Amino acid sequence: MRKDTPFTETLSLARAIEKAVGRHGRRHPATQTFQALRMEVNDELGALAEGLRILTARLEIGARIAVITFHSLEDRIVKNFIRDHSREWLDKPEWPEPQRNPEFDLRPITSKPVEPSENERKTNPRSRSAKLRVAEKIS
Repeated sequence: MRKDTPFTETLSLARAIEKAVGRHGRRHPATQTFQALRMEVNDELGALAEGLRILTARLEIGARIAVITFHSLEDRIVKNFIRDHSREWLDKPEWPEPQRNPEFDLRPITSKPVEPSENERKTNPRSRSAKLRVAEKIS
């Protein structure tokens, strides 16, 4: 464990992760760690959520929004955004009756995400985690 000396180079951090976790498969064990650090430092998930709000507000009725995600956390944000913006009514047990959803302005075009075919994954390995979701502006 590193108690006294902080990491000053990415290579030393990558080696420490590899030593702690071990190596399994083709991908380096530090890949996920560096991805998580990059996502946090750049606030990528916050930027995605904000971008979806801004873009949807600017769309004209009938226009479509298509989002390709490459990470499960990104996909969850997009999925929930489309779901939350496509519900006309909201109902909670503590409410006497359902209420209109003030964010209701989308209709999902894809009920499930569109994923790359087996052939696409073979010819383009980076596509393996890609998911496409599409929605249409309705109001």
